[in-house]
Amino acid sequence: MSAMLDDVLVLDLTRALAGPHAAMMLGDLGARVIKVESPTGDDTRGWGPPFVDPEDADETGASRESTYFLSTNRNKESITLDLKDPADQDVLARLVARADVLMENFRVGVLDRLGFPVERLHEINPRLIVLQITGFGHDGPEANRSGFDQIAQGEGGLMSLTGLSEPTKVGVPIADLLAGMNGAYGVVSALYERERTGKGRVVHTSLLAGMVGVHAFQGTKWTVAKEVPGLAGGHHPSIAPYGMFRSATAPVQIACGSEKLWQAFAKEFGIDPAGEGFATNAERVANRDALIETVEGLLADIDAETALARLDAAGVPAGKVRSLDDVYSWEQTLSQGLLLDVEHSTLGAIQLPGSPLRFDDNAYSGGREQHVAPPTLGQHNESVRAWLDED
Repeated sequence: MSAMLDDVLVLDLTRALAGPHAAMMLGDLGARVIKVESPTGDDTRGWGPPFVDPEDADETGASRESTYFLSTNRNKESITLDLKDPADQDVLARLVARADVLMENFRVGVLDRLGFPVERLHEINPRLIVLQITGFGHDGPEANRSGFDQIAQGEGGLMSLTGLSEPTKVGVPIADLLAGMNGAYGVVSALYERERTGKGRVVHTSLLAGMVGVHAFQGTKWTVAKEVPGLAGGHHPSIAPYGMFRSATAPVQIACGSEKLWQAFAKEFGIDPAGEGFATNAERVANRDALIETVEGLLADIDAETALARLDAAGVPAGKVRSLDDVYSWEQTLSQGLLLDVEHSTLGAIQLPGSPLRFDDNAYSGGREQHVAPPTLGQHNESVRAWLDED
């Protein structure tokens, strides 16, 4: 079975997370991704702990591997190039001539200074799609700032919405991940356009754009209603009851996203759905503290499993708060192909979180049948150079 992008060659000059995530998404769909690393490697090769040591490291000299790097570099080859060295610059130029996509997330102007401005890239290959991911945008008064995830979460407003008593970052590098996702769909759109025009183009996105792009109803709360949102905590700011409630044994998530669901919940737990302060969603939001106290009072003597069973029987959406070990052993997770078994060149058999996409003609994670483990540094130096020398 052919994967959707198996005729696409991607040069991944990015490091850390946003760009590597974008390239990995295309690799999941079958693209050939050649990761171009400096001789010292992607920064994330050193991010840890945890690190994992190959069993035969003492005998072979194999390096320990960062689980951070493993999270975002599957389905890639690795070649090391010193882009300040003329001979390695020539290798990159030869790769550019064959590529469909080049991704980079250097600070603005760095690739130009290395001798590969967009103009030259398109002279070498007019069909090339160039993805540029920056921290705060490729132009504007703060274009030259470095972009790191937590900085972007703060500057982009997400931290002002997250937490209970003080601004809190999301537990994963969400600004990086969203920038990568935005970059990947921008590239796929440009590839589709190229089928009509025959020409490449530049796709820009940034960590800041990713943050602003997911403000959703919190954004229009300010842009339209001129209200500044605050910390949302564990409850929805515009719907109630919708959030995390304590039971006798563990937190329970409850989502009454409609009046029908509120009435079903109220009937199951003996609440007057039209009672004072609770009759409409707007009233319940205004009286959220009293509502939370009422609900948690009803759940205080009920264990979480019993509460969830009753909510399910009543047709009210509800769920647990799972730890990651629980998520990865959950039968529903496994049924969706969200764990990949791959063979790493030094670590042997390992499992990785998989692609969020599945298609109707396969049961695999992503669009390819066979996934490949993240590469060791420079693992494909010889094979990529040999491939370039074939023509």
